[in-house]
Amino acid sequence: MYTTSDLKKGLIIDFDGAPCMVEKLTVSSPQARGGATIHKVRLRNLKTKQKSDKSFRGGETFGVPDFDKRAISFLYKDQDAYHFMDSENYEQFSLQAEDLEWEINFLKEEMEGLKSMVYNEEIIGMELPQIVELEITECAPSVKGNSATARQKPATLETGHVVQVPEHISQGHIARVDTRTGEFLGRANS
Repeated sequence: MYTTSDLKKGLIIDFDGAPCMVEKLTVSSPQARGGATIHKVRLRNLKTKQKSDKSFRGGETFGVPDFDKRAISFLYKDQDAYHFMDSENYEQFSLQAEDLEWEINFLKEEMEGLKSMVYNEEIIGMELPQIVELEITECAPSVKGNSATARQKPATLETGHVVQVPEHISQGHIARVDTRTGEFLGRANS
């Protein structure tokens, strides 16, 4: 069982009989004595892909969904689908691009650490590793001597996702990116 204090972005809970992922969370503390903490949550139903905003009082409980995670590898993409292979039984399956809105920002061929989410023997989505390393394919040239400044500039990754990077980073560098937030974490050791 999960409680409202366990809620965080990326957590999957059983809500209304379906597995739902927490996409956004805001906690508001009580203003008056005896008031309850309110947790405002954006949930995405992993089966139907529908999003809903819900409010919960502190202390409410949620079930743990009965689903499995299996190691997979990304094979290729075509016009409207992404194709994967189960690493255990080598079965291939595909997921539609609209079902992977956020994930496609970080998905590249031969990526390790991917997992499929299986609910009642049906693949309902995929899970990325928390940190991925992607090449910067486009950004303004680095300015010599700006490594100590905190100014940022946009950089396009090999997947097309745009992140803010420090000014001393340049095209061709490998960036470490948090897949939960989409933010630049630093340069990868190469």
